[in-house]
Amino acid sequence: MLETAPKEEIEPTQDSFADGCTWHAVAGAFFIGAIIMPGSIYMGLIAGVQMGAAAEWVTIILFAEIARRSFKTITKQEVYVIYYIAGGMTAVLGGLVLAGGPVATLIWHQYLAQSQVGQAFQTVLGDGSTVPLIERFPTWIVPDLGTEEGMAALVGRNLLARPWWPAIAVVVISTVLSRMSWFGMGYTLFRLTSDVERLEFPLAPVAAEGATALAENVSGEESWRWSVFSVGMMIGLLFGVVYVGLPSLSGIIMVRPITLLPIPWIDLTRYTAEILPAAPTGISTDLLFLLVGFVLPFWVVVGGLLAALAQLIVNPILYQFTGPAPGQGVMHHWRPGMDTVMTVFAGQIDFWFAFGLGIGAAVAIIGIAKALRLLSGRAGTVHWADLNRGVVGRGDFSIWIGVALYVASTIGYIVMCAILLEDDQVPYVFLLVFGFLVTPTLSYVNARLAGLTGQAVGFPLVREGAIAISGYRGVDIWFAPIPYADHGRRAQLFKELELTSTKFTSIIRAELLIVPIIIIGGLAFWSLIWKMNPIPSPMFQYAQKYWDLIALKFFLFVSSTAGGEGLFFEALSWDKIGLGLGVGLTAFGVLSWLGLPTALVYGFVRGISGVTLPHHLIPEMVGALAGRYFFARRFGVDQWRHYGPVLVAGYAAGMGLVGMAAVAVNLVTRSVTTLPY
Repeated sequence: MLETAPKEEIEPTQDSFADGCTWHAVAGAFFIGAIIMPGSIYMGLIAGVQMGAAAEWVTIILFAEIARRSFKTITKQEVYVIYYIAGGMTAVLGGLVLAGGPVATLIWHQYLAQSQVGQAFQTVLGDGSTVPLIERFPTWIVPDLGTEEGMAALVGRNLLARPWWPAIAVVVISTVLSRMSWFGMGYTLFRLTSDVERLEFPLAPVAAEGATALAENVSGEESWRWSVFSVGMMIGLLFGVVYVGLPSLSGIIMVRPITLLPIPWIDLTRYTAEILPAAPTGISTDLLFLLVGFVLPFWVVVGGLLAALAQLIVNPILYQFTGPAPGQGVMHHWRPGMDTVMTVFAGQIDFWFAFGLGIGAAVAIIGIAKALRLLSGRAGTVHWADLNRGVVGRGDFSIWIGVALYVASTIGYIVMCAILLEDDQVPYVFLLVFGFLVTPTLSYVNARLAGLTGQAVGFPLVREGAIAISGYRGVDIWFAPIPYADHGRRAQLFKELELTSTKFTSIIRAELLIVPIIIIGGLAFWSLIWKMNPIPSPMFQYAQKYWDLIALKFFLFVSSTAGGEGLFFEALSWDKIGLGLGVGLTAFGVLSWLGLPTALVYGFVRGISGVTLPHHLIPEMVGALAGRYFFARRFGVDQWRHYGPVLVAGYAAGMGLVGMAAVAVNLVTRSVTTLPY
């Protein structure tokens, strides 16, 4: 029987700040870099699973047990810094689920440069002729396929070869600049919103509680967290052996690995094409999506399911009845025989991309309107004297140092763009506006919202839209380090440090520790794993199936600066954008009038994005229904809200352990040279 989850609160303290980046944290960083990072890389490629919170739990539990058996303790400051390091070192690149630090972008770029998807998109040259977009990739992204040395580096899968050095240099410099940027802007915004305006940051205590709670096992007292975490881990271990372990180990001796469950989904699109033409059908085989349904807000999941049903209903209607004959109307890019990836992409071009932009714009307009009303009505108490004074012992420094860090990093980004892009096309005005107007404004608005409500606002595809209308012609700008980011959430990070009584200097030292580990470790492990098998390949099934869809969307945007009338401008229908905007605003109005949750709209936008497939939304709905109508009644609503995230973290940890074991066996096996006798 699980214990009742206690209601815990963390009170901020200002007189007991301590350093969290101690030798325990240093050892934790090297443990994550050496053990968990390769497992995260492998799990992302084969199953699309990210370690995330599981890495934090596993690392802290291990070090807590070592400390307890050594008759030592781990302070909550050390726990928080380890928690921070683990999260930073196992972060992934969006829907790609690419772990292993910023070096992972090199693997993504080599795939783009060699993919058949890229061959299908053309760019117009000055003389009017066309060539595939991938032939115009800059050499500071991937080696030049037109040279023998560059071809050898790609075909031979040698990430450390000389042709890769320019791309590695760009990654390293961009990583350093991004760290400077978020730290400088985040600290400045924290001082303004927390010290000057005294905003509360309502979600910061929740995050601080979660990190601090991980230290309770140091005292030797078992709690509900360890019980729930253990249950999730056992589920992850058992499922991981079948889902990840069997394909990984069988792939060592077989050309095509054995898979009892297709990864990442069972594709039914070709079988249902006669009944539901142009509609992507199938179901995800990853148990994670069912468990995620326990955690996501219920009405967001319902909105996602409505999006899945909309595609099943609207796509066939648009294909069958909007033209003189099927396939000649709105949904005219779909052809019988297409699989899920191509069906989703066809739907995006013909309808859902523009319609989704409209609904996304409606969400942004409503969010910004609410934010402006909230910000104008709750100004907060201003204490300008605290701007210079800070808090004794907290590790404060002059706010102007934070401003200088941000300005220096932004100038660094602009200088990099000036060096990397074509001389006569560098959009300096565009870069200056993004670096010194758009990013600071968006970051400040979201920092204040985080301080007031814990929420954030955004506008969809700002960067992509700006590049498309900038007049730039070429491919390289899509890879350039544009100084655009939202640093508003970073203000809450410093609030969490304050609530856990952790000196701010701990994060500076943690960053100095993280950056070299993720760069060096990323290069080492990505080199080894890429040498094992091509990426993607049948060995890495998630990447093989899912990356094509993401690449199609990426090249769709890139085609906007390729010259001529590409697919991007075909997909960018103002009529459909207007329809989506009208539907979105109407839906918000009707739901508000009826007193229903507007989260339905957010879930719908997520479901029609083209990245979250209908295959994933069905098991999420099953999990949401089970959580709401069974587990919440069994354990109580409040307790289940505590249990869900811990259960998911345990599951991810169990899957991660299987992944780490699988990658270890693979690396050892492929490192052994077969003797001739």
